Amino acid sequence: MIAVIIIIAVVVVLAVGMVALYNTLVRSRNKVDNSWKQIDVQLKRRHDLIPNLVEVVKDYMSYEQEVLTNVTKARSEAMQAQGPADSAKAENMLSGALKSLFAVAENYPDLKANQNVSQLQEELTSTENKIAFARQLYNDMVMSFNNRVQTFPSNVIAGTFGFKAREYFEAPEEEKEPVQVNLR
Repeated sequence: MIAVIIIIAVVVVLAVGMVALYNTLVRSRNKVDNSWKQIDVQLKRRHDLIPNLVEVVKDYMSYEQEVLTNVTKARSEAMQAQGPADSAKAENMLSGALKSLFAVAENYPDLKANQNVSQLQEELTSTENKIAFARQLYNDMVMSFNNRVQTFPSNVIAGTFGFKAREYFEAPEEEKEPVQVNLR
């Protein structure tokens, strides 16, 4: 009789442990999904600001049409991107196009002095910082989730219930290079 009680107790403890591990994996997965949606919120804000900036700048830079076209095209591709890898690639293209736009804008004194352009550039810069923070948070959540999915004993539960490791949001290789500063 005591052996039966011990077996039942062990089964109950194992069942409670499995449920606890499963719930931990679900909570971690939800944190990853939530942190990805936080990136989406900031990217939407970025995508909404860009047409305003392009319209204001368009009046001043009538012959810099290629830069404006590249920004518009990159924005469109970024809005259609799916998943971390595709989104990272598209958003990095958009960042490059925006850098070109800001660089060209520097050559137009009237444009630099325009309050609307300055305000939009400031809002975009603020949004870029929020995007960077959201990406960092996402990668932290992915690391935590992936650790749970890949370590024992939760990897047994993860494999049984189909939890898969998630992709990190990675910077492109060219952004990993050291920055060259020219003070002249």
